[in-house]
Amino acid sequence: MASLSEKIGYGFGDMASSMFWKVFSYYLPFFYANVFGLSLVDTGLLLLVTRIWDAVSDPMMGAVADRTKTRWGKYRPYLLWVAAPFSICGILLFTTPDWGYAAKLIWAYVTYILMMTVYTGINVPYGAMLGVMTDDSQEKTVFSSFRMFFAYGGSFISLFAWDPLCNLFRDTFGMSLQSSWQFAMIVIAACCFILFLLCFKLTREQLTTECTASLGKDLKALVTNKPWWLLNGASLCFNLFNTVRGATVAFFFADIIGGEQHIVIFAVSMLFYSGLFLGVGEVANMVGVALAVGITKKLGKKTTFILVDLSLIVMSVIFFCCSPDSNAGLVLMLLLQIVISILTGIMSPLVWSMYADVSDYSELKYRSASTGLIFSSASMAQKFGGAIGGAAVMWLLHGFGYIERPEGVQSLDIVQPDSAINCLWMLMTFIPAGVALISMIIVWLYPLNTRRMEEIVAELKEQRKKPVNDPADSHVEPV
Repeated sequence: MASLSEKIGYGFGDMASSMFWKVFSYYLPFFYANVFGLSLVDTGLLLLVTRIWDAVSDPMMGAVADRTKTRWGKYRPYLLWVAAPFSICGILLFTTPDWGYAAKLIWAYVTYILMMTVYTGINVPYGAMLGVMTDDSQEKTVFSSFRMFFAYGGSFISLFAWDPLCNLFRDTFGMSLQSSWQFAMIVIAACCFILFLLCFKLTREQLTTECTASLGKDLKALVTNKPWWLLNGASLCFNLFNTVRGATVAFFFADIIGGEQHIVIFAVSMLFYSGLFLGVGEVANMVGVALAVGITKKLGKKTTFILVDLSLIVMSVIFFCCSPDSNAGLVLMLLLQIVISILTGIMSPLVWSMYADVSDYSELKYRSASTGLIFSSASMAQKFGGAIGGAAVMWLLHGFGYIERPEGVQSLDIVQPDSAINCLWMLMTFIPAGVALISMIIVWLYPLNTRRMEEIVAELKEQRKKPVNDPADSHVEPV
């Protein structure tokens, strides 16, 4: 049984990663266009190219990590080796050189690609560590829950602190706009560096696994791994659900809820806006993560996944029935957001824990541990899910005649056509519900239930005791 300090230490790793990732997601496009000085066209192309490289590099890093051998293990050393480059590249990313436009554009490409490379270099091995920190399937869910809880905490810290840090360096210390952003990132980078070192210090790889097959055989084993394909499909749908709703919220509030809308709860009046809606969801996510371990222990991972998907379908359909013109309807929207976010919070650690189970299944069946490759492919699927979901929202709104606001105009008085309004409602309700239904069907076919995982863990313990070249039990029938 792992200690509490080890679980907290593991959580520190994703806390550091999430602090950087949320700053990249929310502030980097604005930085390039409004602080660094790139055009919107060049900014968009830059983000697209680097994301493609980021997705492709994930399985490459996973294969490298699987073949690493050190006295600290195969995945944990990367926390020590890459922590400093990770922080340095983050600072360079938010550094604005006093150069001409073409040279600055090259600088942006080089620093962003470097940042995404070192992010993959530390994040993929960190995720794969879950497969070698314990052989207990339920305890993997506990580790995964600590990971996601601290990840949400890191997101809160970085997003809450970013604007005050920039203002502090600009207003108090008299720095330029560009320097204030750079020094704000220095503070965040220093925190991340310490958190990664603490993660390395407090964790251990308890299991010794061997990647005995060639990379080609590992890839062949991966593409013939039925549970892996099914879990990838379910994970893709989970990310589509979150991305479609999340990318729609700002449009939904601007054009359906409207500005300066208030709700009254227990005689307390408050402004009902997209920030409140999303912020409450983040807190509810953390509640869901805290509940995940107890629920999955009682129901099992597969059953929990199916019931969460079913509940998401029901909650999404009920959301469609809410009236934006009444206090009761708006309050119900907020309550449904809380429930939906708790449910997706339960799902977050569950998905990563199930990937650890798929890794165990793969090691048993193919007699070669490719944990890093499996976890890296999971990360790649998540990134593609986010990209597809975000693009789908834009394309659907455009197709249904959504009227864009002129650049720099914040007025909410534009009247959208009925087709665009209906599309917004679909994007918040029935389209996510349909994605959740597909996910539920996929997980229904997923074979690694609680009983089967108990068998796999027991068989794997015996297999790990045998020499790698022992011909006995060299092939295990697929589930």
